[in-house]
Amino acid sequence: MIGEDPLQEAVDQGKMRHNSLFVGSADRAAVNKGKADYVPIFLNEIPSLFTDKLIPLNVAFIHVSPPDEHGFVSLGVEVLASKAAAECAAIVVAQVNDQMPRTLGDTFIHISKLNKIVEVSEPLPELERTPSTEIEKQIANYIADLIEDGSTLQLGIGGIPDAVLGLLKGKKDLGIHTEMISDGLMEALEQGIITGYKKSMHQGKAVCTFILGSKNLYDYVDNNPFFEAHPVNYTNDPFIVAQNEKMIAINSAIEIDFTGQVCSDSIGTTIYSGFGGQVDFIRGAARSKGGKPIIAIPSSAKNGQISRIVPTLKQGAGVVTTRADIHYVVTEYGVAYIHGKNLRQRAAELIKIAHPNFQEQLSQVAKERKLL
Repeated sequence: MIGEDPLQEAVDQGKMRHNSLFVGSADRAAVNKGKADYVPIFLNEIPSLFTDKLIPLNVAFIHVSPPDEHGFVSLGVEVLASKAAAECAAIVVAQVNDQMPRTLGDTFIHISKLNKIVEVSEPLPELERTPSTEIEKQIANYIADLIEDGSTLQLGIGGIPDAVLGLLKGKKDLGIHTEMISDGLMEALEQGIITGYKKSMHQGKAVCTFILGSKNLYDYVDNNPFFEAHPVNYTNDPFIVAQNEKMIAINSAIEIDFTGQVCSDSIGTTIYSGFGGQVDFIRGAARSKGGKPIIAIPSSAKNGQISRIVPTLKQGAGVVTTRADIHYVVTEYGVAYIHGKNLRQRAAELIKIAHPNFQEQLSQVAKERKLL
């Protein structure tokens, strides 16, 4: 997710072929040059690729904490699919790092299951935070108004989630069931905004599958019983997500068309990221009692030159979240609730929250398509 791929040179030279389950900055160029591959998949289904041997594993390399007095190492800041990989691989090589926090939950592997151990002492990669933009702050204002006391939140990486967390003062007894624990969540917890007391599952706990942020965050989660890390086939299972009442899922997109189709893994035919957990949480929140699935998207890109709300997705663009899954779409110009709306109503609502520079053009196209 962050940093450089140490195997990139071998990939570029054709000595090996990387198979990515989520494309990031380190392997994006290789995938789009045809030197590496991309598997579109819901994040919650990745462990089953290993357990069902659709992707057989000869060797799993895992990064763990030192063993406790009972001989158990913790997967620390990333449980996601590492536990399944360790359980399915013929050989397990563990890098035991005394700077890896010991996280609690379903994170433990007994040392007897490890074939090889390499002891190191090195800092974990840290995620540098960037200030939220004014547009991100305005989007966050609309989202914060949708969050009720006692809600359970799923937030990801970036300026919008950080801005949302900065606007929650005064909210009571919020909970966390998410993929990622960030510095922003830690700060909200320290301010007493997040307690988990009203959660319908894992009451009083923050549930996640990985942790990414600063060293302060890694120190904070170390042996902290408020946090429970679980494999992604549990945290992201829509059935599990849905059991959290007032579940708020906040996800982003690259573009969204008049009908509500959401593209978030490609720019046309160019693969940019992956499915991740967007659909997992959108569907889970939609089935939650009082839940709100939200797509948060700036109205334009490239300094206002391109509208992100479009008549049709770019040629070759992939639909990650379908038009039937969408409920709330939020831009800096407002909130469009399109669940249960017909195609004409959807187009009208989405054009209202498009950038003003494009509204007339979008309206004209919608009229030509008999959507207005």
